[in-house]
Amino acid sequence: MQNNVIQRAVTAYTVVWFKRDLRLHDHAALEAAAARGPVLCLYIVEPGLWAAPDAANQHYQFILESLRELYRALRELGGQLHVVTGEVVDVLDRLHVLAPFQGVYAHEETGNGLSFQRDIAVGRWCRAHGVGWHEFPQFGVVRRLSNRNLWQAAWEQHVTQPCRKAPSDIGFATLPWPDVTPPGPEALSLSLIQPPHRQLGGRSHGLEVLQDFLIDRSKQYRGGISSPLSAPTACSRLSPYLAFGCLSLREIVQATRQKILALPASESRHKAGLSAFVSRLYWHCHFIQKLESEPALESRNLHRGYDGLREHDWNPERFSMLTVGRTGWPLVDACVAMLRETGWINFRMRAMLVSVAAYPLWLHWQPVGQWLARQFLDYEPGIHWSQMQMQSGTTGINIPRIYNPIKQAQDHDPRGVFVRRWLPALRRVPDSWLFEPWRMPPELQARCGLRVGEEIAEPMVNLEAATRAAKKRLFERRAEPEVRAAKAAIVDKHGSRKRSTPSSKKIPTKKAGTQLSLEF
Repeated sequence: MQNNVIQRAVTAYTVVWFKRDLRLHDHAALEAAAARGPVLCLYIVEPGLWAAPDAANQHYQFILESLRELYRALRELGGQLHVVTGEVVDVLDRLHVLAPFQGVYAHEETGNGLSFQRDIAVGRWCRAHGVGWHEFPQFGVVRRLSNRNLWQAAWEQHVTQPCRKAPSDIGFATLPWPDVTPPGPEALSLSLIQPPHRQLGGRSHGLEVLQDFLIDRSKQYRGGISSPLSAPTACSRLSPYLAFGCLSLREIVQATRQKILALPASESRHKAGLSAFVSRLYWHCHFIQKLESEPALESRNLHRGYDGLREHDWNPERFSMLTVGRTGWPLVDACVAMLRETGWINFRMRAMLVSVAAYPLWLHWQPVGQWLARQFLDYEPGIHWSQMQMQSGTTGINIPRIYNPIKQAQDHDPRGVFVRRWLPALRRVPDSWLFEPWRMPPELQARCGLRVGEEIAEPMVNLEAATRAAKKRLFERRAEPEVRAAKAAIVDKHGSRKRSTPSSKKIPTKKAGTQLSLEF
């Protein structure tokens, strides 16, 4: 089939602005724009966004890999993906002067505060220039949600709509200036360092991970996602492909539900794992909806009664030791080492890291969250900032979860396989001392070739005493009458209304009004 490549002189075209939706399949914005006529497919590298404290080179490289695959897919259709560097309004302004267009088509994005303000500016620019601004939902997130009671039905409606096939016959417009190679990370002030063993970007990689999970790895999903030993294979590992839109939420939900229906009744464990996974896709959007409904969640306490709880006690030394994996608690430091190498750890270990930062180290969640955003390849702002505040106890509606890193190691790495893998200095330490090596007698340290304070740090604080003091401060604040009184409004706006899991009636239900306790 021959495609019509429109020349620069043609003005009756629209712009499809790719953001965190790097695919052709199930792409509502592309489908709608292509139905109107010629399209210019555009991705904009925005220096302002890449200068933000939550941006990392690994995110940029994952995106570039995904863009290369998207470029090839569009070339097969006779068109091209144009990658331009600049702030979005400036790029649109220049483009409109040289080759006026009728509309901008894009997916909605619930990102950080900068992307939120950028989208507002784009809408303002479009209105000022008489250009249509068309946005389409990508997740089960509702813009201007008036009542949280309506949300679950909206999510189900979104994920059950038919997936849109990749368009096969598109008229393409071209960029009215020469294409330029995207800038390197140094030009965007990004550190050149990135995890050497992170997942690779691109839709083809995402589809391979999805099929591998549905066919095999999901059998271990229930019961396997908490331990850092089993989680790397038991977890779906689809999160970066969702975060950057190489795969759509809808296609993953539908593929998983189809697999559940196709399995025989004898595969009950496999069915249960897949059902639990669909449930977590629901919670994925539940958390993003929180940021959509309250963008300030990224920068201030959800419950303002917790303002001042930690902000004035910032300890840069403790934060520095956390970021380099020198807290002295082996499981914590092993998780930091794994993040440094892979860009991923499982949710239980993420929660444990934030808990250690928030309680015994008594660090405010925002700088810790910015650091972790750069470490997580699958950084999704809505989930990330909701979880940072939940685990730090500043939502005001969730029961505080305070993880003891020694007990977590005993529960999830009882033989020390994970710790020894990521902390080679501890490989000769006996099991009985492994998770508290600072208690080892000096002569035993010498026999193990270990010096506490050198190869492994000594804890900066006494874990029990520091945690006890942190809990006291938190619960004293929670008990204040004005803090308790403000809780109801937060529950009404952000609390879960979930009565049953959309994927299966066999998953335990929650009573209306209860709060989430999720090992996502």
